[in-house]
Amino acid sequence: MTAPLKKSRTELAAVLDSISKISPKLRQNSMTAESERWIPKENIELLEDAGVFRAAVPERFGGLDLSAADQAEVLTEIARSCGSTGWVASVWMSSAWIVSLYPDKAQEEIFTNGSVRVSGGFTPTGTLTATDGGYILNGTWRFNTGVRGAEWNICAAMTETQDGEHEELFAIVPISDVSVADDWDTFGAAGTGSVTSTVKDVFVPAHRVVDGRVYDASTGERWNEKVNGRNYNLTSYILATCAPVYIGLAKAALDLFVERLPGKKITYTEWTDQSRHPYTWVQLATAANKISACEALQRTWLENMQGAEDAGEKMTVEAKAAVRGQVGYVVQTTKEAAEALYNISSASTIARSNAFQRAYRDLVALSLHGLLTPVSSLEAHGRVLLGLEPGTDYI
Repeated sequence: MTAPLKKSRTELAAVLDSISKISPKLRQNSMTAESERWIPKENIELLEDAGVFRAAVPERFGGLDLSAADQAEVLTEIARSCGSTGWVASVWMSSAWIVSLYPDKAQEEIFTNGSVRVSGGFTPTGTLTATDGGYILNGTWRFNTGVRGAEWNICAAMTETQDGEHEELFAIVPISDVSVADDWDTFGAAGTGSVTSTVKDVFVPAHRVVDGRVYDASTGERWNEKVNGRNYNLTSYILATCAPVYIGLAKAALDLFVERLPGKKITYTEWTDQSRHPYTWVQLATAANKISACEALQRTWLENMQGAEDAGEKMTVEAKAAVRGQVGYVVQTTKEAAEALYNISSASTIARSNAFQRAYRDLVALSLHGLLTPVSSLEAHGRVLLGLEPGTDYI
């Protein structure tokens, strides 16, 4: 084992140990996150102290520079304690990694403290107008997870080129340039605070704007342009840092179900202890195995992604489509696992004070995310398996 790898494993172990210690508090705060429609400040501070916001920051700027697999492990454990906190952490972590694809000048500005929270999205609902030294940005973006507690925000926008064509660009602006609405009120993932954000007539210097080359990590003017190990395919990486949240939520549902089970009666029957009922055993084992299968599938795509990147190779269309389809399958299967347990839970499970129903609702809500919804993801994968075009640029 090389020294850098030993260091990475040591740092990962330290972060995971810290998360284990703060897990009870994150779990306790999950009700507050839901009622306030945003994660508590305490959660952010606890994750900061645990080193979570350094995970994807390059080592040269004081970050931990964890691999995608290590990041996934961290995010799973956060989501296991609070789904909303896990989802927000996933966005902040993955968006921090995206900053590493920007020119050195942008990286030096944004990574200045070694720990950073970056929000944003890749739906190009803004416009960038070229001007001296950069662009003028205008636009509104919905479902902007994490913007309420971020320090920087990535804004996808369209610009008109000199030949009259339109091009998608990605600008980063300080959060002081972003205004947010109070329009997040949902039945699931309620604590993510994924509000609508707006930017109006903001100047963005050219070094904080990149083009479509960001999708395959081919952007230039940066120290790490040809450094193997972290220049992942963007969509595959985003998918790989979202999937752990679903797995963590399914694990939470399993934990919570088992915690409440011993000595629990099956109402209106002669069963005085549900844990002695054979059907309970079957459903519990089914849910546990669905989760384990998802973890195994996750290891497969993470190994494939890392193997290609360590070798300095770009992922093939087939490999990228496989990640998209496999993540979609995990989204579907984790929801099924939680539903299997929900269906054999008592009526008291629907009480808002019961954490199980929150984990279940979070899974159901997040399964509708446009990039992760199972049907679209499996469709793209299936098309490629048949030798067809994927039918989407997002692989």
